[in-house]
Amino acid sequence: MSIQADAQQRVAIQHLETERLLGVDFIPLSPSPIMLTESAKAAPDDDAATPQDRLNALRERAESEFPYCKSLAEATRPVFGEGPADARLVFVGEAPGQKEDETGRPFVGAAGQKLDQIIAAMGLARESVYITNILKARPPENRTPTIDEIEASSSYLTEQLHIIQPEVIIALGGPATKFLIKSKDGITRLRGRWSSWEEGGVRIPVMPTFHPAYLLRNYTPEIRKQMWSDVQKVVELIGLKTN
Repeated sequence: MSIQADAQQRVAIQHLETERLLGVDFIPLSPSPIMLTESAKAAPDDDAATPQDRLNALRERAESEFPYCKSLAEATRPVFGEGPADARLVFVGEAPGQKEDETGRPFVGAAGQKLDQIIAAMGLARESVYITNILKARPPENRTPTIDEIEASSSYLTEQLHIIQPEVIIALGGPATKFLIKSKDGITRLRGRWSSWEEGGVRIPVMPTFHPAYLLRNYTPEIRKQMWSDVQKVVELIGLKTN
């Protein structure tokens, strides 16, 4: 085992031990994750495949138009998003990182592993929710997206949300929250307070919370309790069982 891998394992063990001691972190509350899609609440109709076809077509267009703007030209590949077109819950982050750029999948690095824990703690399967970012390509050095980059990429997110029309959106971090609810306030003021995304006659509730990367940088009981409180509000809204 490399020194880096050994260090990562020690950190992971430390996090798990902290979780057990405090009992407030993102430990699965249900042994059987729920597949949270439209099929879980209603039988599919004859047009059930149509949203998936539209989402697939949008993905193809996004891949053909990559890298979207000059400042994103260093990215290796597009990271469109993944999940079912009938997902009832959508997670929206800021931008892909290095691991996402390498794989073409959203939230697969360290922050993605923490997000997986959060999803499991909600009693859900990752495969049943939709996960994406505002930016569909990695910005240089993983820096915060610029206004121009957001403008060049955000139309894809808008179309994704119009196609999926989930019951709830969880906005992960400040940039995603500010874009979705058109606010200039910081995430510490916005988190935990219901708002909404409204576009083209569609209105979807939005729950802002911290980005998992922020959680990992500030792994304190207070931040963890706040983030768990935020996602519990979503659990309550969509009627999930957590015990």
